[in-house]
Amino acid sequence: MQTDTSPFGLRGFLIDAPQFGTLRGRPNGAVLIDNGKISKIGDYDDLRRLHPNSIRWLDRRPAAIFPGLIDCHTHLPQYSVVARGESELLPWLRQHIFPVEREFTGPKARAEAPAFFQELVRNGTTTVMAYAAIYEDSCDAGFEAAKQSGMRAILGKMMMDLGSYGQLQPKKVLSISLLESERLCRKWHRSEEGRLEYAFSPRFAVTCSEKMMRGAAELAARFEAYLQTHLAENREELEKVHHLYMSARDYTHVYEKCGMLTPRTVVGHCIHLNPREIAAIAAAQSSVAHCPSSNLFLGSGLMKLDQLLKAGINVGLGSDVAGGPELNMWQVMRAAIEVQKARSAYEPNLRPLRPSEAFYLATLGGARALGKAHIIGSLDSGKEADLIVVDLAALLPYPNEDALAELTPEDVVALCIYRGGPQANLETYVRGKCIYQALSPAGPL
Repeated sequence: MQTDTSPFGLRGFLIDAPQFGTLRGRPNGAVLIDNGKISKIGDYDDLRRLHPNSIRWLDRRPAAIFPGLIDCHTHLPQYSVVARGESELLPWLRQHIFPVEREFTGPKARAEAPAFFQELVRNGTTTVMAYAAIYEDSCDAGFEAAKQSGMRAILGKMMMDLGSYGQLQPKKVLSISLLESERLCRKWHRSEEGRLEYAFSPRFAVTCSEKMMRGAAELAARFEAYLQTHLAENREELEKVHHLYMSARDYTHVYEKCGMLTPRTVVGHCIHLNPREIAAIAAAQSSVAHCPSSNLFLGSGLMKLDQLLKAGINVGLGSDVAGGPELNMWQVMRAAIEVQKARSAYEPNLRPLRPSEAFYLATLGGARALGKAHIIGSLDSGKEADLIVVDLAALLPYPNEDALAELTPEDVVALCIYRGGPQANLETYVRGKCIYQALSPAGPL
Protein backbone atom coordinates (compact mmCIF):
# COMPACT_ATOMS: atom_id res chain seq x y z
CA MET A 1 0.00 0.00 0.00
CA GLN A 2 1.03 3.59 -0.62
CA THR A 3 2.48 5.03 2.57
CA ASP A 4 4.65 8.01 1.59
CA THR A 5 3.33 11.56 1.25
CA SER A 6 4.98 12.53 -2.03
CA PRO A 7 2.71 13.71 -4.87
CA PHE A 8 1.26 10.96 -7.04
CA GLY A 9 -1.38 10.48 -9.69
CA LEU A 10 -4.15 7.96 -10.32
CA ARG A 11 -5.29 7.14 -13.84
CA GLY A 12 -8.70 5.66 -14.62
CA PHE A 13 -12.32 6.45 -15.50
CA LEU A 14 -13.11 9.42 -13.19
CA ILE A 15 -16.77 9.72 -12.21
CA ASP A 16 -18.53 11.91 -9.65
CA ALA A 17 -21.89 13.63 -9.16
CA PRO A 18 -21.53 17.40 -8.71
CA GLN A 19 -25.29 17.75 -8.25
CA PHE A 20 -28.36 15.56 -7.85
CA GLY A 21 -28.87 13.56 -11.05
CA THR A 22 -25.78 14.86 -12.88
CA LEU A 23 -22.67 12.78 -13.52
CA ARG A 24 -19.24 13.99 -14.62
CA GLY A 25 -17.05 11.47 -16.37
CA ARG A 26 -13.53 11.36 -17.81
CA PRO A 27 -12.86 7.95 -19.42
CA ASN A 28 -9.11 8.62 -19.62
CA GLY A 29 -8.97 10.76 -16.53
CA ALA A 30 -6.36 11.46 -13.92
CA VAL A 31 -6.33 12.89 -10.44
CA LEU A 32 -3.19 14.39 -8.90
CA ILE A 33 -2.87 14.04 -5.13
CA ASP A 34 -0.51 16.15 -3.07
CA ASN A 35 -0.34 16.39 0.71
CA GLY A 36 -3.61 14.52 1.11
CA LYS A 37 -5.60 16.75 -1.23
CA ILE A 38 -6.69 16.70 -4.85
CA SER A 39 -4.38 19.18 -6.54
CA LYS A 40 -5.53 18.71 -10.14
CA ILE A 41 -8.20 16.87 -12.11
CA GLY A 42 -8.08 16.38 -15.87
CA ASP A 43 -7.39 14.14 -18.82
CA TYR A 44 -4.42 11.88 -18.26
CA ASP A 45 -2.55 12.89 -21.43
CA ASP A 46 -2.79 16.59 -20.55
CA LEU A 47 -1.65 16.13 -16.96
CA ARG A 48 1.14 13.78 -17.97
CA ARG A 49 2.51 16.42 -20.35
CA LEU A 50 2.44 18.98 -17.54
CA HIS A 51 4.19 16.60 -15.13
CA PRO A 52 6.35 14.28 -17.27
CA ASN A 53 8.79 13.22 -14.55
CA SER A 54 7.82 14.79 -11.22
CA ILE A 55 4.76 12.63 -10.53
CA ARG A 56 4.57 8.92 -9.72
CA TRP A 57 1.66 7.62 -11.81
CA LEU A 58 -0.50 4.65 -10.81
CA ASP A 59 -2.39 3.36 -13.84
CA ARG A 60 -5.59 1.74 -12.57
CA ARG A 61 -7.32 1.13 -15.91
CA PRO A 62 -9.82 -0.46 -16.52
CA ALA A 63 -10.93 0.77 -13.12
CA ALA A 64 -13.23 3.64 -12.23
CA ILE A 65 -12.19 6.23 -9.67
CA PHE A 66 -15.01 7.62 -7.53
CA PRO A 67 -15.31 9.84 -4.46
CA GLY A 68 -15.32 7.71 -1.32
CA LEU A 69 -18.73 6.42 -0.27
CA ILE A 70 -20.42 7.92 2.81
CA ASP A 71 -22.50 5.89 5.27
CA CYS A 72 -24.61 8.29 7.35
CA HIS A 73 -26.24 5.80 9.73
CA THR A 74 -25.17 2.42 11.11
CA HIS A 75 -24.61 0.54 14.39
CA LEU A 76 -21.23 -0.82 15.47
CA PRO A 77 -22.50 -3.36 18.07
CA GLN A 78 -25.06 -4.94 15.74
CA TYR A 79 -22.81 -6.21 12.95
CA SER A 80 -22.63 -9.75 14.38
CA VAL A 81 -26.41 -10.27 14.07
CA VAL A 82 -27.15 -9.13 10.53
CA ALA A 83 -30.08 -10.95 8.90
CA ARG A 84 -31.48 -12.07 12.27
CA GLY A 85 -35.19 -11.96 13.03
CA GLU A 86 -38.35 -11.53 11.02
CA SER A 87 -40.36 -9.16 13.21
CA GLU A 88 -40.96 -5.43 12.98
CA LEU A 89 -38.80 -2.77 14.62
CA LEU A 90 -39.77 -2.73 18.30
CA PRO A 91 -40.01 -6.50 18.92
CA TRP A 92 -36.89 -6.97 16.80
CA LEU A 93 -35.00 -4.54 19.04
CA ARG A 94 -36.15 -6.35 22.19
CA GLN A 95 -35.56 -9.88 20.92
CA HIS A 96 -32.39 -9.54 18.88
CA ILE A 97 -30.65 -6.18 19.26
CA PHE A 98 -30.78 -5.20 22.92
CA PRO A 99 -29.38 -8.60 24.03
CA VAL A 100 -26.43 -8.19 21.65
CA GLU A 101 -25.79 -4.58 22.63
CA ARG A 102 -25.99 -5.54 26.31
CA GLU A 103 -22.97 -7.81 25.80
CA PHE A 104 -21.02 -5.27 23.73
CA THR A 105 -18.83 -4.06 26.59
CA GLY A 106 -15.26 -2.85 26.25
CA PRO A 107 -13.54 -6.24 25.78
CA LYS A 108 -16.03 -7.38 23.15
CA ALA A 109 -15.83 -4.06 21.34
CA ARG A 110 -12.03 -4.23 21.29
CA ALA A 111 -12.29 -7.71 19.75
CA GLU A 112 -14.94 -6.92 17.12
CA ALA A 113 -14.66 -3.24 16.20
CA PRO A 114 -11.50 -3.58 14.05
CA ALA A 115 -13.28 -6.00 11.70
CA PHE A 116 -16.26 -3.65 11.46
CA PHE A 117 -14.13 -0.75 10.24
CA GLN A 118 -12.04 -3.00 8.01
CA GLU A 119 -15.25 -4.18 6.33
CA LEU A 120 -16.35 -0.59 5.77
CA VAL A 121 -13.14 0.39 4.00
CA ARG A 122 -13.10 -2.91 2.06
CA ASN A 123 -16.50 -1.89 0.69
CA GLY A 124 -15.27 1.56 -0.32
CA THR A 125 -16.76 3.55 2.55
CA THR A 126 -14.46 6.38 3.56
CA THR A 127 -16.76 8.18 6.04
CA VAL A 128 -19.17 6.61 8.52
CA MET A 129 -21.56 7.93 11.17
CA ALA A 130 -22.32 5.20 13.70
CA TYR A 131 -23.80 4.40 17.09
CA ALA A 132 -21.87 2.46 19.71
CA ALA A 133 -23.43 0.63 22.69
CA ILE A 134 -24.36 2.38 25.95
CA TYR A 135 -20.99 1.71 27.59
CA GLU A 136 -18.24 4.31 27.71
CA ASP A 137 -15.40 1.80 27.28
CA SER A 138 -17.21 0.22 24.34
CA CYS A 139 -17.46 3.53 22.50
CA ASP A 140 -13.84 4.29 23.37
CA ALA A 141 -12.80 0.98 21.80
CA GLY A 142 -14.80 1.88 18.71
CA PHE A 143 -12.91 5.14 18.35
CA GLU A 144 -9.59 3.34 18.77
CA ALA A 145 -10.50 0.93 15.98
CA ALA A 146 -11.66 3.79 13.76
CA LYS A 147 -8.39 5.60 14.45
CA GLN A 148 -6.37 2.57 13.38
CA SER A 149 -8.50 2.00 10.26
CA GLY A 150 -7.58 5.37 8.78
CA MET A 151 -11.16 6.21 7.75
CA ARG A 152 -13.29 9.17 8.79
CA ALA A 153 -15.68 8.30 11.58
CA ILE A 154 -18.34 10.08 13.60
CA LEU A 155 -19.28 7.93 16.60
CA GLY A 156 -21.34 8.29 19.72
CA LYS A 157 -22.21 6.33 22.84
CA MET A 158 -25.83 5.18 22.69
CA MET A 159 -27.93 7.12 25.22
CA MET A 160 -31.04 5.55 26.80
CA ASP A 161 -32.69 6.18 30.16
CA LEU A 162 -36.11 4.60 29.53
CA GLY A 163 -36.10 0.83 29.13
CA SER A 164 -32.32 0.66 28.90
CA TYR A 165 -30.59 -2.72 28.77
CA GLY A 166 -27.88 -1.55 31.17
CA GLN A 167 -27.48 -2.56 34.82
CA LEU A 168 -27.64 0.92 36.38
CA GLN A 169 -30.63 2.02 38.42
CA PRO A 170 -32.91 4.14 36.20
CA LYS A 171 -32.50 7.29 38.31
CA LYS A 172 -28.71 7.13 37.86
CA VAL A 173 -28.68 6.45 34.13
CA LEU A 174 -29.42 10.03 33.06
CA SER A 175 -26.58 11.78 34.86
CA ILE A 176 -24.03 9.03 34.21
CA SER A 177 -24.86 8.76 30.50
CA LEU A 178 -24.51 12.52 30.03
CA LEU A 179 -21.24 12.56 31.97
CA GLU A 180 -19.76 9.63 30.03
CA SER A 181 -20.83 11.11 26.72
CA GLU A 182 -19.20 14.41 27.60
CA ARG A 183 -15.95 12.66 28.55
CA LEU A 184 -15.91 10.78 25.25
CA CYS A 185 -16.57 13.98 23.34
CA ARG A 186 -13.74 15.80 25.10
CA LYS A 187 -11.37 12.94 24.27
CA TRP A 188 -12.29 12.20 20.67
CA HIS A 189 -14.12 15.09 19.02
CA ARG A 190 -12.04 16.53 16.17
CA SER A 191 -9.11 14.27 17.02
CA GLU A 192 -6.71 12.90 14.40
CA GLU A 193 -6.73 16.35 12.76
CA GLY A 194 -10.51 16.25 12.48
CA ARG A 195 -10.78 12.74 11.03
CA LEU A 196 -12.65 11.51 14.12
CA GLU A 197 -15.65 13.37 15.53
CA TYR A 198 -18.26 12.85 18.22
CA ALA A 199 -22.04 12.56 17.93
CA PHE A 200 -24.27 12.73 21.00
CA SER A 201 -26.62 9.83 20.39
CA PRO A 202 -29.99 9.63 22.19
CA ARG A 203 -31.50 6.52 20.62
CA PHE A 204 -35.06 7.77 20.06
CA ALA A 205 -37.96 9.22 21.99
CA VAL A 206 -39.23 5.78 23.03
CA THR A 207 -36.11 5.15 25.15
CA CYS A 208 -35.16 8.70 26.17
CA SER A 209 -36.67 11.11 28.66
CA GLU A 210 -37.00 14.80 27.85
CA LYS A 211 -34.16 15.46 30.30
CA MET A 212 -31.91 13.05 28.42
CA MET A 213 -32.73 14.58 25.04
CA ARG A 214 -32.33 18.15 26.31
CA GLY A 215 -29.04 17.25 27.95
CA ALA A 216 -27.71 15.65 24.79
CA ALA A 217 -28.74 18.67 22.71
CA GLU A 218 -27.10 21.09 25.15
CA LEU A 219 -23.83 19.13 25.12
CA ALA A 220 -23.82 18.90 21.34
CA ALA A 221 -24.29 22.66 21.11
CA ARG A 222 -21.59 23.37 23.70
CA PHE A 223 -18.96 21.26 21.96
CA GLU A 224 -20.13 21.97 18.39
CA ALA A 225 -20.50 18.22 18.00
CA TYR A 226 -23.02 16.20 16.03
CA LEU A 227 -26.31 14.85 17.32
CA GLN A 228 -27.85 11.69 15.86
CA THR A 229 -31.13 9.95 16.59
CA HIS A 230 -33.94 7.94 14.99
CA LEU A 231 -37.26 9.40 13.87
CA ALA A 232 -40.53 8.02 12.49
CA GLU A 233 -39.16 4.65 11.39
CA ASN A 234 -42.18 2.52 12.25
CA ARG A 235 -45.90 3.09 12.90
CA GLU A 236 -45.90 1.28 16.27
CA GLU A 237 -43.02 3.55 17.29
CA LEU A 238 -45.16 6.59 16.40
CA GLU A 239 -48.00 5.31 18.59
CA LYS A 240 -45.67 4.79 21.55
CA VAL A 241 -44.22 8.28 21.19
CA HIS A 242 -47.73 9.73 21.07
CA HIS A 243 -48.64 8.03 24.37
CA LEU A 244 -45.36 9.05 26.02
CA TYR A 245 -45.48 12.69 24.86
CA MET A 246 -49.17 13.49 24.48
CA SER A 247 -48.62 17.25 24.59
CA ALA A 248 -46.42 17.15 21.49
CA ARG A 249 -48.02 18.02 18.16
CA ASP A 250 -46.28 15.07 16.50
CA TYR A 251 -43.13 12.96 16.81
CA THR A 252 -40.80 15.61 15.38
CA HIS A 253 -42.20 18.19 17.80
CA VAL A 254 -40.80 16.11 20.68
CA TYR A 255 -37.31 16.69 19.32
CA GLU A 256 -38.02 20.33 18.53
CA LYS A 257 -39.08 21.02 22.13
CA CYS A 258 -35.87 19.44 23.39
CA GLY A 259 -33.64 21.50 21.11
CA MET A 260 -32.48 18.47 19.15
CA LEU A 261 -33.09 19.77 15.63
CA THR A 262 -30.02 21.75 14.58
CA PRO A 263 -27.80 22.06 11.48
CA ARG A 264 -25.50 19.41 13.01
CA THR A 265 -28.31 16.90 13.62
CA VAL A 266 -28.73 13.77 11.51
CA VAL A 267 -32.04 11.95 11.97
CA GLY A 268 -32.34 8.41 10.72
CA HIS A 269 -35.26 6.97 8.69
CA CYS A 270 -37.98 9.67 8.67
CA ILE A 271 -40.45 7.44 6.80
CA HIS A 272 -43.73 8.42 8.45
CA LEU A 273 -43.61 12.23 8.55
CA ASN A 274 -46.44 14.68 7.99
CA PRO A 275 -45.93 17.91 5.99
CA ARG A 276 -45.44 19.98 9.16
CA GLU A 277 -42.63 17.69 10.30
CA ILE A 278 -40.86 17.84 6.95
CA ALA A 279 -41.05 21.64 7.04
CA ALA A 280 -39.71 21.69 10.62
CA ILE A 281 -36.69 19.55 9.73
CA ALA A 282 -36.00 21.74 6.70
CA ALA A 283 -36.33 24.95 8.74
CA ALA A 284 -33.88 23.63 11.34
CA GLN A 285 -31.43 22.68 8.56
CA SER A 286 -31.18 19.20 10.02
CA SER A 287 -30.23 16.31 7.76
CA VAL A 288 -31.80 12.91 7.16
CA ALA A 289 -30.16 9.50 6.77
CA HIS A 290 -32.27 7.32 4.48
CA CYS A 291 -31.83 3.61 5.28
CA PRO A 292 -33.76 1.77 2.56
CA SER A 293 -32.30 -1.73 2.93
CA SER A 294 -33.09 -1.69 6.66
CA ASN A 295 -36.59 -0.34 6.04
CA LEU A 296 -37.26 -3.20 3.63
CA PHE A 297 -35.84 -5.86 5.98
CA LEU A 298 -37.98 -4.71 8.91
CA GLY A 299 -41.04 -3.85 6.82
CA SER A 300 -40.97 -0.32 8.19
CA GLY A 301 -42.31 1.47 5.11
CA LEU A 302 -41.34 3.30 1.93
CA MET A 303 -39.73 6.69 2.44
CA LYS A 304 -41.20 9.68 0.59
CA LEU A 305 -37.77 10.76 -0.57
CA ASP A 306 -39.08 13.20 -3.18
CA GLN A 307 -40.92 15.21 -0.51
CA LEU A 308 -37.81 15.61 1.64
CA LEU A 309 -35.67 16.64 -1.30
CA LYS A 310 -38.32 19.08 -2.53
CA ALA A 311 -38.30 20.69 0.93
CA GLY A 312 -34.56 21.28 0.59
CA ILE A 313 -33.47 18.74 3.21
CA ASN A 314 -30.00 17.27 2.82
CA VAL A 315 -30.39 13.50 2.57
CA GLY A 316 -27.64 10.89 2.76
CA LEU A 317 -27.82 7.10 2.81
CA GLY A 318 -27.16 4.68 5.66
CA SER A 319 -26.49 0.94 5.78
CA ASP A 320 -28.16 0.74 9.22
CA VAL A 321 -26.61 -2.59 10.15
CA ALA A 322 -28.13 -4.84 11.53
CA GLY A 323 -31.45 -3.76 10.08
CA GLY A 324 -29.54 -3.53 6.84
CA PRO A 325 -27.78 -6.79 5.94
CA GLU A 326 -24.34 -5.48 4.93
CA LEU A 327 -21.90 -2.57 5.01
CA ASN A 328 -22.07 -2.22 1.23
CA MET A 329 -23.22 1.22 0.15
CA TRP A 330 -23.67 0.12 -3.48
CA GLN A 331 -26.39 -2.23 -2.29
CA VAL A 332 -27.92 0.55 -0.18
CA MET A 333 -28.09 2.66 -3.35
CA ARG A 334 -29.81 -0.25 -5.09
CA ALA A 335 -32.34 -0.52 -2.27
CA ALA A 336 -33.00 3.24 -2.47
CA ILE A 337 -33.83 2.88 -6.16
CA GLU A 338 -36.06 -0.13 -5.56
CA VAL A 339 -38.00 1.60 -2.77
CA GLN A 340 -38.87 4.50 -5.04
CA LYS A 341 -39.74 2.11 -7.89
CA ALA A 342 -42.13 0.32 -5.54
CA ARG A 343 -43.75 3.65 -4.65
CA SER A 344 -44.04 4.63 -8.31
CA ALA A 345 -46.07 1.50 -9.02
CA TYR A 346 -48.82 2.95 -6.81
CA GLU A 347 -48.15 6.65 -7.43
CA PRO A 348 -48.28 7.12 -11.22
CA ASN A 349 -46.96 10.70 -11.11
CA LEU A 350 -43.85 9.76 -9.14
CA ARG A 351 -40.65 9.40 -11.14
CA PRO A 352 -38.43 6.57 -9.86
CA LEU A 353 -34.98 7.33 -8.49
CA ARG A 354 -32.23 7.07 -11.10
CA PRO A 355 -28.86 5.39 -10.46
CA SER A 356 -27.08 8.74 -10.89
CA GLU A 357 -29.31 10.23 -8.17
CA ALA A 358 -28.74 7.35 -5.75
CA PHE A 359 -24.99 7.69 -6.35
CA TYR A 360 -25.20 11.39 -5.51
CA LEU A 361 -26.92 10.56 -2.20
CA ALA A 362 -24.07 8.20 -1.26
CA THR A 363 -21.34 10.71 -2.14
CA LEU A 364 -21.86 14.47 -2.27
CA GLY A 365 -25.36 14.18 -0.80
CA GLY A 366 -23.95 12.34 2.20
CA ALA A 367 -21.18 14.91 2.51
CA ARG A 368 -23.77 17.69 2.58
CA ALA A 369 -25.83 15.81 5.16
CA LEU A 370 -22.75 15.72 7.41
CA GLY A 371 -21.73 19.32 6.69
CA LYS A 372 -18.60 18.18 4.85
CA ALA A 373 -19.32 19.04 1.22
CA HIS A 374 -16.52 21.60 1.26
CA ILE A 375 -13.89 18.90 1.86
CA ILE A 376 -15.23 15.56 0.51
CA GLY A 377 -17.94 14.05 -1.68
CA SER A 378 -16.78 14.96 -5.19
CA LEU A 379 -13.66 15.01 -7.35
CA ASP A 380 -12.73 18.69 -7.18
CA SER A 381 -9.38 20.40 -6.84
CA GLY A 382 -8.76 21.51 -3.27
CA LYS A 383 -10.88 18.81 -1.66
CA GLU A 384 -9.32 16.10 0.48
CA ALA A 385 -8.47 12.97 -1.49
CA ASP A 386 -11.06 10.48 -0.24
CA LEU A 387 -11.30 8.15 -3.24
CA ILE A 388 -12.08 4.58 -4.21
CA VAL A 389 -10.84 2.57 -7.17
CA VAL A 390 -13.31 0.00 -8.56
CA ASP A 391 -12.38 -2.73 -11.03
CA LEU A 392 -14.95 -2.57 -13.85
CA ALA A 393 -13.70 -5.81 -15.39
CA ALA A 394 -14.79 -7.60 -12.22
CA LEU A 395 -18.36 -6.37 -12.70
CA LEU A 396 -18.95 -6.98 -16.40
CA PRO A 397 -20.32 -10.40 -17.40
CA TYR A 398 -17.96 -10.45 -20.42
CA PRO A 399 -15.09 -8.04 -19.65
CA ASN A 400 -13.49 -7.55 -23.05
CA GLU A 401 -11.89 -4.34 -24.29
CA ASP A 402 -14.82 -3.41 -26.52
CA ALA A 403 -17.34 -3.75 -23.71
CA LEU A 404 -15.20 -1.61 -21.40
CA ALA A 405 -14.63 1.06 -24.05
CA GLU A 406 -18.37 1.47 -24.65
CA LEU A 407 -19.25 2.26 -21.03
CA THR A 408 -20.68 5.70 -20.29
CA PRO A 409 -20.61 7.26 -16.80
CA GLU A 410 -24.27 6.27 -16.41
CA ASP A 411 -23.44 2.69 -17.41
CA VAL A 412 -20.59 2.50 -14.92
CA VAL A 413 -22.61 3.83 -11.99
CA ALA A 414 -25.53 1.49 -12.75
CA LEU A 415 -23.13 -1.45 -13.06
CA CYS A 416 -21.63 -0.69 -9.66
CA ILE A 417 -25.03 -0.24 -8.02
CA TYR A 418 -26.45 -3.51 -9.33
CA ARG A 419 -23.30 -5.65 -9.21
CA GLY A 420 -20.86 -3.76 -6.99
CA GLY A 421 -19.29 -4.77 -3.72
CA PRO A 422 -15.98 -5.61 -2.07
CA GLN A 423 -15.05 -8.09 -4.80
CA ALA A 424 -14.52 -5.15 -7.17
CA ASN A 425 -13.08 -2.58 -4.77
CA LEU A 426 -9.36 -2.34 -5.49
CA GLU A 427 -8.31 0.55 -3.27
CA THR A 428 -9.69 2.95 -0.69
CA TYR A 429 -7.99 6.28 -0.02
CA VAL A 430 -8.60 8.78 2.78
CA ARG A 431 -6.72 12.07 2.67
CA GLY A 432 -4.58 10.61 -0.08
CA LYS A 433 -3.45 7.65 2.01
CA CYS A 434 -4.31 4.17 0.76
CA ILE A 435 -6.05 2.53 3.72
CA TYR A 436 -7.23 -0.57 1.84
CA GLN A 437 -5.78 -2.42 -1.12
CA ALA A 438 -7.02 -5.67 -2.62
CA LEU A 439 -4.59 -8.41 -3.48
CA SER A 440 -4.00 -9.30 -7.10
CA PRO A 441 -2.99 -12.90 -7.96
CA ALA A 442 0.63 -11.76 -7.83
CA GLY A 443 0.24 -9.82 -4.59
CA PRO A 444 -0.56 -6.16 -3.88
CA LEU A 445 -1.41 -3.91 -6.83
